[in-house]
Parts: sequence; structure tokens; C-alpha cells
Amino acid sequence: MSEITLKGSLAKTAAIQLALVSPQQKNEALRSIANALIDNFEKILSANQLDINDAQANGISGTLLDRLRLDIGRIEDMAQGLIQISELSDPIGELVQTIDRPNGLHIRQIRVPLGVIGIIYEARPNVTVDAAGLCLKTGNAVILRGGKEALHTNKTLVEIINQALLDINFVPNTIQLIENPDRQIANEMMKANEYLDVLIPRGGAGLIQAVVENATVPVIETGVGNCHVYVEKSADQDMALAILVNAKVSRPSVCNAAESLLVDREIAREFLPKAYEALSLLKVELRGCDETIKILPAIQHAELEDWGREYLDLILSVKVVSGIDEAIQHIRTYGTKHSEAIVTKDETFAQRFLNEIDAAAVYVNASTRFTDGFEFGFGAEIGISTQKLHARGPMGLKELTSTKYIIRGNGQVR
Repeated sequence: MSEITLKGSLAKTAAIQLALVSPQQKNEALRSIANALIDNFEKILSANQLDINDAQANGISGTLLDRLRLDIGRIEDMAQGLIQISELSDPIGELVQTIDRPNGLHIRQIRVPLGVIGIIYEARPNVTVDAAGLCLKTGNAVILRGGKEALHTNKTLVEIINQALLDINFVPNTIQLIENPDRQIANEMMKANEYLDVLIPRGGAGLIQAVVENATVPVIETGVGNCHVYVEKSADQDMALAILVNAKVSRPSVCNAAESLLVDREIAREFLPKAYEALSLLKVELRGCDETIKILPAIQHAELEDWGREYLDLILSVKVVSGIDEAIQHIRTYGTKHSEAIVTKDETFAQRFLNEIDAAAVYVNASTRFTDGFEFGFGAEIGISTQKLHARGPMGLKELTSTKYIIRGNGQVR
């Protein structure tokens, strides 16, 4: 029996029981896991160091190492995220709408769990805890398949989570981890329709594309983030610079980081040298269009593929545009419908940007780095969806539910 078959069968059984667990029991479980993470932080860090050592030996880049690396602060953040989830309203059983028909039928639509959720992700151990917490709160069983780069860390995290649940007699097999790193197991998971109700990939473009193209299980596509900051000619340039630096540098390896800067031609000669100075001090490599090169001759020339790339690194493409029309068209051509920002004092242009940019999150005078379940008040997120069916943007609790209709009658027939 394969690992997918075994753990899929266990997850289906768990999902039936989880749908009946009270909000109080789920919240107790979340608090128990949060406490266990803090109590076992040394064990987690030891396992994480094994992964870090292997990653360094394999030549993994600095930004990917940042995704992989845990410290006490990040463990505390994961625990705090679980506490926040425990304090949120439980969506299961929530009344969506009531319909009373002329024939006397009383119809109620309520939220219910999705069932069994599969998550395939790369080297970010925090996803293990975020996914476990959100799925548990929404009454879903979850099967996790993390990247081989984080296998020691993920195994330790799931062992700690399951011991915490065992200590309070919670539903067994609520959270399971696929431990075999073989790619064939991931392929089997993509076609495990008998066991999985939905599959969510989290990672780079290659992983997401592979899942979308090969899965027969329904997929919620989480987003590649080629995010833009457009500095419109009326912008407060100090504000624009602060937003740009935050969006690019605060954590360049994540999907809500800015990958491209668009600058209005009327202010390019004034603003671009400021941006270059600030970003160069922070080791950001700029790749510019012809007009940008004339202003900043020391930087690299941008190739065509640079406009559509998600660098996930300290690299930024830069383009001078003639105004908002060209900025919007550039984003429509190269954006990934994740997060886009305009910095402007002109309310007309701000509203046009909000109305005309098709993305999961559109910002006026704020950093794209806020596209995050924690920052939106969701406690954590299962991912950021860039598709339009079922869920879009940061996916919190409600996005991990479906609905069903409950109909009461007194003998009606059609």
C-alpha cells in the first residue's frame, strides 16, 4: 500500500469525525499546538539546522535559505498565528442565507468543511503550521507534502503537532505529512481523487504549473507574484521610496515582494537616482529599460523576459512609462494578477488604477507586502489565490469551506 493510499484513507476517516467537532474543542487543540511549539523550540531548531546544512551543501541560494530558516522569533510567530486563529469566529455551520419558498419549503445555506485538503509546497516550514491550524479550525483533514529541503523540520513539526493533539484526545490523523521525498509520490497525490477533495500548491512557478497541468484533483491555484510598484508623477517621492524599499527588500523571497518598478517619465530623472542610491545600499540589482539606462548608466539592461519574471531575489526590473495608461497596459501584459501598487496624490488616477487593474490585491499608497493572511486579520493563510473561482487573494478560514443547502418541508412533492 502506498503512502498516499494509507494516509488518504486515514484522512477520510478523520474528516468525517472533524466535521462534528465543536468550536471549543478545535480552539483547545490550536492552543495546545501553539504551546507545544514554544515548549519544543530547541528540538525544532535542531531539525531545521540539519535542513540548513544540507541546503548549504547543495548550494541553495541565500533567498531560498531565508525561506527555509527558522529562529525563535519565527517559531513564536507561528505559535501566535495559531492563537489568533483560535480567537477567530468558527465558520463551520455559519448561516450564509435563508430562503422561504411559496410552497412552504424552508431552505438554509450553511458553511461546511471541504473534507480532505492536500497541500504541496516547497521550502517554507511555516506553511506546515499555518496549514495545520487553518485546516483544523475549519474541520478539514490535511495531507501535507513539503519540499525535501525542509523534510527534517517538517517531520519534527508534525510530530510535535500530533503529540499535542494526542495529549488532548483530539481526532487522530487530522494532520499528516508525506515523508517520502520521491517526486512520484507528488504525482500520485495529484491524482488521488478518491481521497483528496482539493489540492493546493504553494511555491514557485514551476511547482504551481506542474500541479495545475497534471492534477486530476480539483486545484486552487496559488499565485506566482510578479508584483509592480508604479510611481505616478504626482507621488510623494519620499513615500514612494519607502514603499518601494519595503516592497522589494523586506523579504524578497516571497510572492508579495515587488519585482518591477514603473516610474512616470515626468519625474524619472528626479526619482530614479534616489531609488538607485537607496536600493544599491541594500544590494538590490536593477535591470532597466533604455530610458532608465540613460538616467542610470551603471545598471544592467533589462531583457524582454525580465518584465515577466518573479525573481524572488534582490533584483528589480525598472521601466520608465509615459503615464498611467502605459503603466496599466504594462501590468496587464506582464503581471500575474497577484498584487499591484500605485503611489500617487491624484485621486482620479488612484481610482482608475483600482478599477482597471485586474489583480487579487490592488494598493494605493501602500506596500504590496501587505498581501498576507496575517496582515489581513485572518490569523494565517493557506496561500494567496490568483484565480477567480472559489477563492481569490489571501485564503483564510472561509476560503477553506464549502456550503450545503438544508431544506425542511412538511410533505411537499414536485
